[in-house]
Amino acid sequence: MRSYRHLFRTPEFTPLFLASSANVMAQTISGLALGVLVFRATQSPLLSAVSMFGPSLAQVLGATFLLSGADRLSPRAALTGISLAFAATTAVLALPALPLWAVFPVSLGQGLVASLGGGVRWGLVNEILTKDGFMLGRSLFNMMAGITQITGYATGGILVTALSPRLSLLLAAALYGVAAAGLRLGLTARPPRAEGRPSVAATWRNNALLWSSRPRRLVLLALWIPNGLIVGCESLYVSYAPDAAGTLFACAALGMFVGDVTVGRLVPPRLRPRLGVPLLLLLAAPYLLFALRPAVPLAAVAAAVASVGFGASLVQQERLMALTPDELSGHVLGLHGSGMLTMQGVGAALAGAVAQLTSPAQGMTVMAVASVAVTLSLAAAGLQRPSRVAGREAEEGSYSH
Repeated sequence: MRSYRHLFRTPEFTPLFLASSANVMAQTISGLALGVLVFRATQSPLLSAVSMFGPSLAQVLGATFLLSGADRLSPRAALTGISLAFAATTAVLALPALPLWAVFPVSLGQGLVASLGGGVRWGLVNEILTKDGFMLGRSLFNMMAGITQITGYATGGILVTALSPRLSLLLAAALYGVAAAGLRLGLTARPPRAEGRPSVAATWRNNALLWSSRPRRLVLLALWIPNGLIVGCESLYVSYAPDAAGTLFACAALGMFVGDVTVGRLVPPRLRPRLGVPLLLLLAAPYLLFALRPAVPLAAVAAAVASVGFGASLVQQERLMALTPDELSGHVLGLHGSGMLTMQGVGAALAGAVAQLTSPAQGMTVMAVASVAVTLSLAAAGLQRPSRVAGREAEEGSYSH
């Protein structure tokens, strides 16, 4: 596939793309509304950050117990059910009588349900597109996420101000319902990609197989940790600038869109493998500026420039798929998504804790320094000669016996 037009001519791609757009829009509006709701009630950077990104922590449970379902469930039924579950739980979050403490278990339940969705969705994309179209398709989905997040955060900021956080949550619930209808009507009833029933044992077995390869481990860690630490910076936008958080989120989404367009469409394939580390460093470096507590306009520029670095995920995903058997494509993409979102939740919790003890600006700076350090460490590990790595692993194996 050579152009985006070819993607939209592929059966099932368009309804999946449009429903995913509605889901992302609902997620951005509901996340911003919930973060503002919690911050207004508590004035706590930690609780605000955890309310927005804490549900991602439940992804680790999904990756541990549920992920075999990514290839063993019918994609249409699974994706439709996930959207309906989000519609119902988001409506629950909007209830005026819901006590503040109950927000967090409901949100964690959403994260557990979402842990299955990434593997099912990306496994379906890998199934309906040709091999040469997967990178282009992921690039387009990432671009869509950037545009939709820009629109969603801008719209969410207006809705939260003009209406209320609770009414914004109800509108997000309705959007999830629209996405569910689009998936049910637009997708065909495909059979599961793998035989057998989803089980914890199958999930553990496949996770162990995927994790056993050192190159795959390094790619997964590069997809998870630097990204998660920088999302920790983003989780502090509400406490850093309560009246301009929507602007900061929208600028970050704009930068992500630019990065995905550049990497997915403009950079020649032969150059892409060289961009992984530089893009991850770009993802973190602008947040070092927050040590100076910049005003909102300069903070927005820094957020936009940094988010161009999210284009690194396209480079890493292409490498990950090249290292993974086809029959585990859905599982490994689900593992990537669950691990990434889990680390985003960890990053948000860490950033919120630092901000609680110091300030939001200091929290962002600490997360940026940590992300740079992890990126450089993983790059150094990837440069080790295979013979040295093999010898060390053999030596460690002899000690383990």
